[in-house]
Amino acid sequence: MQKSGRTIYIVGAGFAGRKIAEEIKTKGTFGRLVAFLDDDPGKIGTKVDDIPVLGPIARISKIFETRPADEALIAIPGATNDQLTTIYEHLSSASFDRIRILPNLAQIIDGDAHLIQTREIAVEDLLGRTPVRIPLKETLSYLRDKRVLITGAGGSIGSELSRQLLSAGAERLYLFDNGENNVYEIEKELKILQEEGVGEKATLVPVVGDLKDREYTRFIIQRLKADIIFHCAAYKHVPMAESNPVEVIKNNVFGTLHLVEAVRESAVPRLVLISTDKAVEPRYVYGASKMISEELALARNNGDQHFMVVRFGNVLDSRGSIVPLFKKQILKGGPVTITDPRATRYFMTIPEAVSLVLKSGGLGTGGDLYVLDMGEPVPIRELAEQMIRFYGYEPGTDIPINYIGLRQGEKLSERLWAEGETGEATDFQRILRLRHRSRITGSLDDLIRDLKPVCFFDPLKPETFRDRRVLRSTLARHIPSFEVPDDEPRY
Repeated sequence: MQKSGRTIYIVGAGFAGRKIAEEIKTKGTFGRLVAFLDDDPGKIGTKVDDIPVLGPIARISKIFETRPADEALIAIPGATNDQLTTIYEHLSSASFDRIRILPNLAQIIDGDAHLIQTREIAVEDLLGRTPVRIPLKETLSYLRDKRVLITGAGGSIGSELSRQLLSAGAERLYLFDNGENNVYEIEKELKILQEEGVGEKATLVPVVGDLKDREYTRFIIQRLKADIIFHCAAYKHVPMAESNPVEVIKNNVFGTLHLVEAVRESAVPRLVLISTDKAVEPRYVYGASKMISEELALARNNGDQHFMVVRFGNVLDSRGSIVPLFKKQILKGGPVTITDPRATRYFMTIPEAVSLVLKSGGLGTGGDLYVLDMGEPVPIRELAEQMIRFYGYEPGTDIPINYIGLRQGEKLSERLWAEGETGEATDFQRILRLRHRSRITGSLDDLIRDLKPVCFFDPLKPETFRDRRVLRSTLARHIPSFEVPDDEPRY
C-alpha cells in the first residue's frame, strides 16, 4: 500500500496516544504523524519518540497558522464529555479535514489501544453524562475460558457486547441472530479487530437462527453448551410494535420463553436478560413484552442456574433511536421533530451500558433484577438543540424544531422501577439491585397459555390466531397498566 501523504496530529500524549503513534509509524500507511497536542505543561515542548508535543490545545488555531492540518485523532479515552466538547470546538476552529476519536475506557483494556478502534467523531461522543470508568479486565474475569452466547449479536447492544467480550479471554463467542446479514457483519468486524491485535483469540462461531422456533432453540442450546448467555434479541421500536403487536409478543415473549426453557433443560449455568425501562408499568405492547420477559427469566431461576435481568433506559445512537433520526433530519435541513417539549428520557452511551451489563452479569447469584443508574433524565428538546449546534447550525434559526405530539405507545417520561419497588445499593456504585415483585395479575403460566393460540396456530382455537383484539385484551387482563385502543382492528 502506498504511504499516505496526509498529516496527522494526535490529541493526547498519554498511554493511548503513544500506542496509536507507534502503530502509525510502524505501519506507515495512514499518513505522516506530525505532532502530539496536549494541555499538560510538563509535556508541552518535549518530544515523545522524536515526535514534538505542542500545546495548549486552546491555542491550536495559532499553532496551525504555519503548519498543515489534515487530520486530528483524539486519543484521550478518559476524557469527560465537557472536555471532549471543548477539544472538538478547538479542533473545528482549526479547520481539520477529518477528526477521529479513540473509544472511551470501556473499550480500552489496560492501555491496549489500537488504531483499528478509532472512528469519526460523532455527536453522541459529546452528549449525555461522562461515562463511568469500569475496570473491565477485572470485570470480565468471570468469563475467562467460558463459552459465551450472545442472542441478537448483530444489534446495537449485542454487537457492542461482542466487541467488549473479545477482551474477556472467553474460549468461544457464539454470535446468534435471526438476520443473516447481522451475523455476517459482526463476525467480519470482530475478525478484523482480532487481526489488528484487539482482545484475545476467542473462537468466533456465527449462528443464524430464530428463537420463535421452540424445537430449534432447544436443539441449538443443547449443542452449543454455553456457560453464559446474554439475551439481547428483541423487537424494540415502540411505534412499530403497535403496528405489529402479535409478532412482537411472539418474538419477545415466546422467544424468551423458548430460550429459558432450553437453558433450563441444558443446565446452562448463567443467563442475563437485557431489559428496558419501558417494562415499568407498560401501557403498550413493547413494554408489556419486556415486562413478561423479565418475569419469565426471574421465575425460572433456581439454585444451580443463575438467571438475572439487567434493565436500563435509552442508549445513544442505537438503531432506530432519536439520535440517528435527528441527524438525518438536521443534514437535510430540518425540521427536527420532537413529540412534546416536556418529553424526557434517560440516556447512556452504548459502550457504558454494555460495560455495566457485563459487570452486572458477574455480580449476582441469580434471581436478581439489576437497574443501571442512568443519572438524571435529559429533556429531548435539549438533546436536539445540542445536536443541531454540533453540526454547525443554530436551533430554531437555521434548523426549525417541530412538536408533533406523542405517538401511540409513548410516554412523556420513563421510570426505572415501579411503585412499590426500591433500588438497593450493590458493591458497584452505578448498579442497583431492585427489590422486585411480580406485577402480573394472576398466574404467569395462565398469561402465556392465553397468548399462545394468538401467536401460534391452534386447530382447537383457530378464531384467535393473529387476532390483535384478543391479544390486547389478554394483556390488559394480566397487566393493570396496559391500555387497549378503542379502534384496534382484529388483524
